[in-house]
Amino acid sequence: MSNRLANETSPYLLQHADNPVDWWPWSPEAFAEARERGVPVLLSVGYSSCHWCHVMAHESFEDELAAAYMNEHFVNIKVDREERPDVDAVYMEAVQAATGQGGWPMTVFLTADAEPFYFGTYFPPEPRHGMPSFMQVLEGVRTAWVGRPEEVAEVAGRIVQDLAGRQLDYGKAGTPGAEQLAQALLGLTREYDAVRGGFGGAPKFPPSMVLEFLLRHHARTGGEGALQMAADTCEAMARGGIYDQLGGGFARYSVDREWVVPHFEKMLYDNALLCRVYAHLWRATGSEMARRVALETADFMVRELRIREGGFASALDADSEDPLTGAHVEGAYYAWTPEQLSEVLGEDDGALAAAYFGVTEEGTFEHGKSVLQLPQDGPAVDAQKVESVKERLLAERDRRPAPGRDDKVVAAWNGLAIAALAECGAYFDRPDLVERATEAADLLVRVHFDVAAGRARLARTSKDGRVGPNAGVLEDYGDVADGFLALAAVTGEGVWLEFAGFLVDLVLDQFTAEDGSLYDTAHDAEQLIRRPQDPTDTAAPSGWTAAAGALLSYAAHTGSEAHRTAAERALGVVHALGPRAPRFIGHGLAVAEALLDGPREVAVVGHLDDPARAALHRTALLGTAPGAVVATGLPRAADGSGGEFPLLAERTLLHDLPTAYVCRHFVCARPTTDPVELAEQLGTVRP
Repeated sequence: MSNRLANETSPYLLQHADNPVDWWPWSPEAFAEARERGVPVLLSVGYSSCHWCHVMAHESFEDELAAAYMNEHFVNIKVDREERPDVDAVYMEAVQAATGQGGWPMTVFLTADAEPFYFGTYFPPEPRHGMPSFMQVLEGVRTAWVGRPEEVAEVAGRIVQDLAGRQLDYGKAGTPGAEQLAQALLGLTREYDAVRGGFGGAPKFPPSMVLEFLLRHHARTGGEGALQMAADTCEAMARGGIYDQLGGGFARYSVDREWVVPHFEKMLYDNALLCRVYAHLWRATGSEMARRVALETADFMVRELRIREGGFASALDADSEDPLTGAHVEGAYYAWTPEQLSEVLGEDDGALAAAYFGVTEEGTFEHGKSVLQLPQDGPAVDAQKVESVKERLLAERDRRPAPGRDDKVVAAWNGLAIAALAECGAYFDRPDLVERATEAADLLVRVHFDVAAGRARLARTSKDGRVGPNAGVLEDYGDVADGFLALAAVTGEGVWLEFAGFLVDLVLDQFTAEDGSLYDTAHDAEQLIRRPQDPTDTAAPSGWTAAAGALLSYAAHTGSEAHRTAAERALGVVHALGPRAPRFIGHGLAVAEALLDGPREVAVVGHLDDPARAALHRTALLGTAPGAVVATGLPRAADGSGGEFPLLAERTLLHDLPTAYVCRHFVCARPTTDPVELAEQLGTVRP
């Protein structure tokens, strides 16, 4: 037996390096082994913070009898879905097409040609709830493989053929206009939970990208309904158990409709997206709640997810050790009983905290424990008292066994974090957050960029400063480019615009089809049974819509017609899906709002140490015009040069004062030295 995972960079794969299963990483050698032995491949896909992945590993992959059967009759491949989203996407599409549902752990049986013929997710060690046991599944697949090989080959061929017929043709759908975005808003209104905030029923996921669309729609049209849905949903989530009331940051989703009990894992992408949404809600409304949550979430990311090399780890586990029982259980780190509150705070403050945070004798979670919330009907408590209580409870919680952390750096998710931290730092006068964003960007350039033959290629992951073996996918290029563009706007350092240009040029060169649609993998990437191509925004922006947004912003910065056209063609998917499935194309809808608004191009010139220039720059960043791009720097001579930012070319001082220029749709507003006038030029446009 030889488990081959010990030298991998994925924390998830390393968790399985000591299993008695003869695991292989995804590799041509594994499939060659299956072909030579004449056995099927068992593909197991999961990720480090996945609760049921840990359960199945403990029940089956650590079991000597199950492992022995797997080793004898299968070649076993373990994949981290966060390292190889392309592999995950291809086989998840097959699982969902065959069973109508999907999830992780994902278990797929393949031929030696990587063609799937049997699927599942979690399998228990004993039959239960109508599910066969894992051993029954293994034995059944083995029997079919040996006894009915023609049937297995036929099934595998049919599945691959069906997948090949799912090619998307959204590049010809046309650019989305005001009508499609209005229809999308109407669709969201129908699915909106007016009582509890959010959309749909349980489980309820934080709709970060839809919220961004609603804020941008309000900014473009002045529609109050969109703003109200966004503000009410943000408040409901911030009051719920899905938000960590002590340490900041959001859990993955709520198992109920009321946002009370979360699935406790904390993902970098959720927190980066939500941090930015709350910052933008504050920008639109001045809400103190939004400001607090944006900053607490930013501080959570820096405190608990930042790694030694300057980037950000992927996730915190849902599970941790219960200090009373020693068992590894979900939510042990976060839940409280009234007695525990009193032990830490004393009787009076304990009772106050129980009322303030909604901790009951019956409990809102399991075993009489409660997840901390901020109930609407809670007592009014002095702010200093609240801070004192939170500090003492947080200090006590820090003494509990902490959830595990997945320390790998995913390029796309770090791009999201860079954008969020850079903007929060600029909005709230927190230069330390801008520094953390810059350090993460430096890590991506230093470790993830492979500059060869004049082209920058991007690696998907790294760990401990060591680059992973897997190529970046489209979401990496789109999200990292967007993060760099946000950092360029905040810092005035044009090198980040240049790096973004490398990435969006690769999107045009390596990920774009002739009809303008986009693929998730590069033209020269490993060929799977199907080339993945998913435009829907789910937990994070799809590569398709992320790239569309970066292309559009880069075009606004540079005037590049090629990038603008590519963005417009890619947004055909929003024209097609926005009116029909707005909850699943939220980022695309937000980018489409920017397209309709221009987006506006803002140039601020002045001497870098001039407070008046800084005031204009801050005003530009705080403008609510959807997707506006901002460049700032020294005034340029009228010789056409603009230094690192093309938008600064030919921009001079007005009356020898720092000056702002706002242009959109090839028309420029009057240059201004007045922040108030600039704010008006970047504010809401009434229909």
